Amino acid sequence: MDESTMDDGSSLQTLLVGIDAACDRVLAPLFEDNEVPTLESIYRNGTSGALESQIPPWTASAWPSLYTGMNPGKHGVYGFLSFDGYDWDVVNATDVRERTLWELLDRHGVTSVVVNVPVTYPPRAFDGALIPGYTAPEDPDCHPEGVLEDVRGAIGEYRVYPDGDTDDLGTKYSDCVRMRGEAFRYLADRYDPEFGFLEFQATDSIFHKRPDDKAAISAIYREVDRQLNEILEAHEPTNVIVASDHGMGPYDGHEFRINEYLREAGFVETERGGTGMPTWATVRDGNLKEGKDAAEYEPGVAERAMAAAARVGLTSQRLGAILERLGLDDLAAAYAPAGLVSAGATQVDFRASSAYVRSRIELGVRINLEGREPDGVVPPSEYESVRTQLIDALRAVTTPDGDPVFETVGRREEYFHGPESDDAVDIVTVPADFQHFISATLRDEQFGPPSEPWNHKLEGTVAAYGDDIDHAAGVGDAHLFDIAPTVLSTLGVPFDERMDGEPLPCVEAAGTRQYPRLEEDRSIETADEGVEKRLADLGYLE
Repeated sequence: MDESTMDDGSSLQTLLVGIDAACDRVLAPLFEDNEVPTLESIYRNGTSGALESQIPPWTASAWPSLYTGMNPGKHGVYGFLSFDGYDWDVVNATDVRERTLWELLDRHGVTSVVVNVPVTYPPRAFDGALIPGYTAPEDPDCHPEGVLEDVRGAIGEYRVYPDGDTDDLGTKYSDCVRMRGEAFRYLADRYDPEFGFLEFQATDSIFHKRPDDKAAISAIYREVDRQLNEILEAHEPTNVIVASDHGMGPYDGHEFRINEYLREAGFVETERGGTGMPTWATVRDGNLKEGKDAAEYEPGVAERAMAAAARVGLTSQRLGAILERLGLDDLAAAYAPAGLVSAGATQVDFRASSAYVRSRIELGVRINLEGREPDGVVPPSEYESVRTQLIDALRAVTTPDGDPVFETVGRREEYFHGPESDDAVDIVTVPADFQHFISATLRDEQFGPPSEPWNHKLEGTVAAYGDDIDHAAGVGDAHLFDIAPTVLSTLGVPFDERMDGEPLPCVEAAGTRQYPRLEEDRSIETADEGVEKRLADLGYLE
């Protein structure tokens, strides 16, 4: 270690490094090729193992579970979208109804620096600094006010999202990784925190874009390793914990379009040329999400004409099939405004349907229940019978090869418990071994090839190293919910007795206490077209 780079006065007790989508499948070849020596040394010299994610194992819900230690039924975030009746918005920090790690630490006088963690915009006040990550706008409010400008003044450019003008994914994602590390070091120097939390998102994004681009994947992870090494040298944390929110791997099965199945089974009703919620407009399974942002196109004659055409049967989906046969679908995807596609799509009529899938990454079916939904059509007296009917039907669904589509189909209370459970899907559908891509799109066929060849898996990774880590004790059967109580225990802070996890065996538990739930209003809307387009570009919004 270069002593000239060390901060002798550093107070950093525990550094939590979040590496989105990291897992053995991804890390093993990098370790074998000596691409990430710093990261590998934490695994080799400390203790490590698989980290089971939650249902659903997707970024926007999983990171809040990790940093609250609670299931979505308590913290309230189930995916990238929040719903109010049939209206929706991209989730933000006001949707997280439980206290975060850094807020609990603040109650005990512990300072924190948090950089790039998803669903942390807008930040709430605490002792320290925070630059939000995914679902924040490109120039977000940070904590304290003005800190982002200070960071940019100190390190140069800082972006929440990659530069859209750069075609080289390896370069633009690596640039984001570099910015995260430089921003964290600047803030750690300035605030001298006892806890640091730095998340890298690019390690997930590259697999949604180009899972076979080994050069880009290696470049991104090398930059992660470089930044981690510089942080360790500069601040010498007493403990380092590495954790991912889920794993990543190939989808070798089929795409199952569950709303199409529900339509044919009589549960989903559709409309043509309507508004939908959200838009299920696609050409060749989503490539139109690469087109212009809807905000750049004023609704007008074209949309009205497309909506009228859809009402008589010429929908975006049918037009897309024609364009695909003519070899023109990629051209259309590059130039067609999203608003035009939306106007011409066959969409789920949520108000008229008895059951439907709102968003594919919720991994489940929502029943249009009378008295709960604004225009519910299923009477409460029929709720359980409808739910049982759907569960039995979905359990029996098989692929064209005769294999079960779902590993588990169950009631939501088997997965979610807490005061926010009413926002969950009514029926949870877990794809078999996460080999099948579950889609909410409406197409003429229930099955097709997966829209993304790689996607999320249930098994992530965790590693821990440091003075307060018992390396011989191991991590046991580690779960995502265990990370928050583990981090708190390394800092000697009692964890919330309502947390669903426990400290990992490798740390000494600091005991529990009761903390109050948040009482703040959900008064902030994300309503950012740029955020929505970025999520669509990565396949999170269809």
